[in-house]
Amino acid sequence: MQTRTTAGIGMTLLAIGLLTIFFLTYDPNRVDGPPGPTTETGADQPVLPGSPAEVQRFLDEYNATYRRLWTAAEGAKFAAESDITPGHTHNRIAAAQALGEFLGSAAVIDKLRLYRQRLDLTSLQDRQLEVAWQEAAHYPGTLPEVVSRLLTAEAVANDSLYAYKYVLELPDQTPRRVTPNEIADLLVTSTDLAERQAVWECSKAIGPKLKDSVVELQGLRNRTAREMGYSSFFGLEVADYGLDSSEMMTLMDELIGGIMPLYEQLHCWVRHELAARYGTAVPDLIPAHWLGNRWAQEWPGLVAGIDLDRPLQHAEPKWLVEQGERFYISLGFNPLPANFWARSDLYQLPPDATRGKNTHASAWHIDLNQDVRALMSVKPDFAWFQTTHHELGHIYYYLAYSRPEVPPILRRGANRAFHEGIGSLIELAAGEVPYLQQVELLPPNETPDEIQWLLNQALTGGVVFLPFACGTMTHWEYDLYEEDLPRHLYNTRWWEYAANYQGIAPPTERGEAFCDPATKTHIIDDPAQYYDYAISTVILHQLHRYICRNILKQDVRAANYFGHKSVGLYLDSILRLGATRNWAQVMREATGEDLSTEAMLEYFAPLMAWLQEQNAGREVGF
Repeated sequence: MQTRTTAGIGMTLLAIGLLTIFFLTYDPNRVDGPPGPTTETGADQPVLPGSPAEVQRFLDEYNATYRRLWTAAEGAKFAAESDITPGHTHNRIAAAQALGEFLGSAAVIDKLRLYRQRLDLTSLQDRQLEVAWQEAAHYPGTLPEVVSRLLTAEAVANDSLYAYKYVLELPDQTPRRVTPNEIADLLVTSTDLAERQAVWECSKAIGPKLKDSVVELQGLRNRTAREMGYSSFFGLEVADYGLDSSEMMTLMDELIGGIMPLYEQLHCWVRHELAARYGTAVPDLIPAHWLGNRWAQEWPGLVAGIDLDRPLQHAEPKWLVEQGERFYISLGFNPLPANFWARSDLYQLPPDATRGKNTHASAWHIDLNQDVRALMSVKPDFAWFQTTHHELGHIYYYLAYSRPEVPPILRRGANRAFHEGIGSLIELAAGEVPYLQQVELLPPNETPDEIQWLLNQALTGGVVFLPFACGTMTHWEYDLYEEDLPRHLYNTRWWEYAANYQGIAPPTERGEAFCDPATKTHIIDDPAQYYDYAISTVILHQLHRYICRNILKQDVRAANYFGHKSVGLYLDSILRLGATRNWAQVMREATGEDLSTEAMLEYFAPLMAWLQEQNAGREVGF
């Protein structure tokens, strides 16, 4: 979770003061100094100028300061997102400013530029330097005013997004406030097209208010990235994968191409089903308000006979989180630290709450060690049952690599997608029938029809998601940054991609007075990284197939990880590495394969055959 916020002049001076102290006391020849995560140089061994030992001394100093400032910034950001107030926003800006000033300071950049040219460093040192360079590119000290404006703009846009009050206006009814959860519920349950359109349009009302912010963020983010030699902000973010922008887009198109035959069959079936439900002609493109998600990134509520919300309706929200913890403990992981329960913000706020918070589920590694937290709005339904398992996957990933052998700067996933992949892998496992029967969400003698079960998984999971993630979102963000997409094309380009990749159209014409992409939270607070979720979806299926084939010896569509410590050992062998190894190498060692949609297609093979039968004689494609 990146922290990009800003401060006023006073806080800027404070941050500069911290940096001044750090660099005035930094001496590459000094033997004594702040302990770092690694100690390759001995305490009584002289550190020669220009030596690998000097590089290590710099990295030790860098990591110690990085972790201290990260802790302050993440703690302030967590407070700001769990209780949105001007005071918390101010503190968040100040702490993030200090971190940003350090990461992108001219002194750090000069050292990194020098050390990155060396050929005699260890792979661990090289990886730290490369990650530090990417961090510096977010906050280059050569553009202090731009960085300050960027951090402020991000904080303000983020708070505007999550503090927004949605008002639903229905015919012949008094306008009323609705929460994001209520919007989601109505889009799943309502059968009235007029109501559905009103709810969908309500969910997009924040877009125009954020358009100016997106324009500002686009320019500022690109300026900082290009200052450090990247093609754009998008190019900076994809560097985490060792790819450039064009290579990432090639990968996205390959993943879409792999899944598209199945997606087209599913799209054909869905548009016929919905047309019959709503009593209209079958459209070529599915109207967005017909679907049960405001971005059409998943299509819930279409499969009859599978109601996993009902068994949970009387459960305490805390039980969902505790069951997620029990799942990981059964694999051999330790119980969550006590501070997780004490410091997290886990449950949805009541309607009359006097505070607002970020309602998007997230996991937090506050101190890059044992202070781990979650920010959620858990309520007793099946979506949150899976989400809690997912978010705890991030938490256990954090804990696994928080060890002395992994420097703080590398306490992150093998790549960003691995973090999502692990969380989503457990989310998939939490939806397998044998596990649901074990936790009594399904009766032991009730096994759902396999096709209906797979159909529901495809509609609410990767098959529907990849065209949105690889297609609409990533292509739009590529254009936004790499091609400097002008503001008068924001909405136009978004809906062009929604049509081309998802086969989706808006209920009515959506001109440039709107800014529908800005309603997707990641555009604001997790930018140019949405392909992480797409790649993670592919990774999770490859990991799942390996676990089922080689460890559990179980069917990929009917597996139960619970209680199998061998699965936990396998996962820990990946998690504990952090970012100390090349992700592609880790992938090959963990699965014996390169990245591919093959495992995903194998998982859904029975569904593909069924859809082809159902769609016989229909025009497939859009």
